Amino acid sequence: MTTKNQELANWVSTVAAQTQPQEIVWCDGSDSEYQHIIDMMLEDGTLSSLNPETHPNCYLHLSDPQDVARVEHLTYICTDAPDTVGDNNNWMPIADAKAKMNALFDGCMQGRTMYVVPYCMGPIDSPYSRCGVEITDSPYVVINMKLMTRMGAAALARIEQEGGFVKGLHSIGELDPERRFIMHFPQELSIMSYGSGYGGNALLGKKCHALRIASWQAKDEGWLAEHMLILGLESPAGEIHYIAAAFPSACGKTNLAMLIPPEEYKDWKIWTLGDDIAWLHPGDDGQLRAINPEAGYFGVVPGTNAKTNRNAFDMIQRNTIFTNVAQTADGQPWWEDKKEGVPSIDWKGDAYQSSNGPAAHPNSRFTVAATENRAYSSLAEAPDGVPISAIIFGGRRRELAPLVYQAKSWEHGVLVGASVASETTAAATGKVGVVRRDPMAMKPFCGYNFADYWGHWLSFSERLDKLPKVFHVNWFRQNEDGDFLWPGFGDNLRVLEWIIKRCKGEVDADETPIGYLPNAEGLNIDDLGIDPAVWQSLISIEPEQWRQEMDEFGEYLASFGDRLPAKLKAQHELVKAALAS
Repeated sequence: MTTKNQELANWVSTVAAQTQPQEIVWCDGSDSEYQHIIDMMLEDGTLSSLNPETHPNCYLHLSDPQDVARVEHLTYICTDAPDTVGDNNNWMPIADAKAKMNALFDGCMQGRTMYVVPYCMGPIDSPYSRCGVEITDSPYVVINMKLMTRMGAAALARIEQEGGFVKGLHSIGELDPERRFIMHFPQELSIMSYGSGYGGNALLGKKCHALRIASWQAKDEGWLAEHMLILGLESPAGEIHYIAAAFPSACGKTNLAMLIPPEEYKDWKIWTLGDDIAWLHPGDDGQLRAINPEAGYFGVVPGTNAKTNRNAFDMIQRNTIFTNVAQTADGQPWWEDKKEGVPSIDWKGDAYQSSNGPAAHPNSRFTVAATENRAYSSLAEAPDGVPISAIIFGGRRRELAPLVYQAKSWEHGVLVGASVASETTAAATGKVGVVRRDPMAMKPFCGYNFADYWGHWLSFSERLDKLPKVFHVNWFRQNEDGDFLWPGFGDNLRVLEWIIKRCKGEVDADETPIGYLPNAEGLNIDDLGIDPAVWQSLISIEPEQWRQEMDEFGEYLASFGDRLPAKLKAQHELVKAALAS
């Protein structure tokens, strides 16, 4: 397979001359190609089969122990001037970055196969989708891109029809941490990644394209590329709503995306349209419409079991690529908190000994097609996307944030999103309660200056007349003994029900300085047995805590100087004034 797109053909020839591969393979995305690469990796030992009786068509890949996570400190946005990317990114001049990367790529694919991987982020026929091509020397990348994107001949055909595409050049290099960089060039829509085979660093369609590059594209083209799940809900009355939600890590994002209704809500239907990334476009109907640019899941495995996330647990019993999990004696994948089996071989491929640490790496992963999820909806392929009724932001706060509150306006909602933060746990850092600000859950992924990003968000109030309502949730309120006050998991649907009712104007709420909170009768908790005093603490605020929070957040906003949008500063002053009175 070759291409009629001369720009693509010339780029492939230029990269081949530089990297000097043994052969070039244009990937067509077929099932037979996928199986051929699987078989090749099984033969050379870079992949191993898991128990075919319990986990049919499941495979295990073990990474180099020094290559197991994203490398944010080695990830750069490369533009003409540093103020365009802001303090929320690492910046490098374009010329310096290209000189550094070209030196690394020279001759790096000698003796290897160079794969040309055309892909489409989003439904093939959607006007909201964008295409890219990743050139890589990693067969692991190819098989993951097959599951994660619309990859192959159809994507190439769209590229040839439209002309434009994001260029992603990747090599695993020597897997040397000292020779590992990820460079983004948003002004020319290109990415260069060297020295890592880990998904977030090597699957360039994911965080690199679908968030960092796409957020820059979205600013220029008038849409939003966000670190958000997309969830569909149908009430027993047959009313359907779609919600987009953004959470920092360890705040329950995947669990909410694959929520299973509790017994009291068994007549509700839930669809997972996306668990990680949403592209939000203004529709002709004046609403924000969302597509999921991805076609699969690249999820963290530890902690996943039949109780915490039944849908995720069930879907990775087949047709899944596991990375850095442990194995049982009979070849089943194993990870911490799986609640089944006993580890025999750890994530490094050695005999498991508890003294050596976790059996599965804490960041071990599964890759699986979205169609394996029982909550999959064919609307994930809808060219027009789905209309978003509500946008939810969330964080992990022990005391400060109530269970749920609604922003008073779109502009106030942008302030709520900008103020997203989580408190650390002892397991994460050794310190409890350290506040980490992660605006819109985009701190590692926004490809340009946060001040300009907030300004872009604010601009939608002038362009759309049916904007989603904005909410904030906090599943993690605790008492003095550290016990969670809210049951969470499936019961979070009760909060979503309240949110939908608020969007429709069907339920009253109590106005507070920070937004609208549920009143005593507004949110259904009748069968939960929550103590009235506990419930009151879940739906109320402590003004002094919020005054301190707004002071600290104000210092953060001030760090953006004159670039901070005046509307955002005004919203912050309004909340402060309301709290003061």
